[in-house]
Amino acid sequence: MPVITASGTASGTATMTDSPAIIEMAGVSKSFGGFRALDCVDLRVAAAEKVVICGPSGSGKSTLIRCISQLERHEQGRIIVDGRELGDGPGRAQAHSEVGMVFQQFNLFPHLTVMQNLTLAPVEVRGMARQEARELALHYLERVHIPEQADKYPAQLSGGQQQRVAIARSLCMRPRIMLFDEPTSALDPEMIGEVLDVMEDLARAGMTMICVTHEMGFARKVADSMIFMDRGKIVERAAPAEFFAAPRSERCREFLGRILNH
Repeated sequence: MPVITASGTASGTATMTDSPAIIEMAGVSKSFGGFRALDCVDLRVAAAEKVVICGPSGSGKSTLIRCISQLERHEQGRIIVDGRELGDGPGRAQAHSEVGMVFQQFNLFPHLTVMQNLTLAPVEVRGMARQEARELALHYLERVHIPEQADKYPAQLSGGQQQRVAIARSLCMRPRIMLFDEPTSALDPEMIGEVLDVMEDLARAGMTMICVTHEMGFARKVADSMIFMDRGKIVERAAPAEFFAAPRSERCREFLGRILNH
């Protein structure tokens, strides 16, 4: 695994030094009414890096990745994805196409089959031929280990299977970056493992990933760097071994103590 270095600053700057940045955030802020969800966040993610973000509810974790995916528009600062700045310029759509996102809820179209869910965006957005889109969908259903479910409707699948379909749907747009917003939080405990297994496969294949999750076993195995957020700020960033063994901030120590002893 590439070398990770961590600074002792409050904002944290652990990075994979051997790879160029594919995501850069500088001074990014976002508010909802009087609530400041992100407060001057700086973040650098290298190509192929796996970053796990944790923190208490309302700390800004989901807002951060939603700003990267442009589901939320940041108000201040700069976000650069694969060399293109996100904003109102011509690079926004190109940068957005590099990013796939998987949510807590599966967000599948219930009236469409699995195959139709997977081929809709490649055909309508990318202009892909239907047969090519179908072959691509089958490839990614194989990758998430459910090709036999192609002709079923979402309601006929378990929660874990639906989330794997959601991952495959994002992959069908051929993103360079995958963002995960607590992808196992809506699943029954026995279904969590099958989704995490798929995510581990993606990590091993070299996908750049940012994952908001409290699944710390997954984080220990997959993450190149860990981030702890609180009150809209990145409080701490470090390699997993350092993060879990010797968190620098009292707030992070309290948080880890609660979730690891739960």
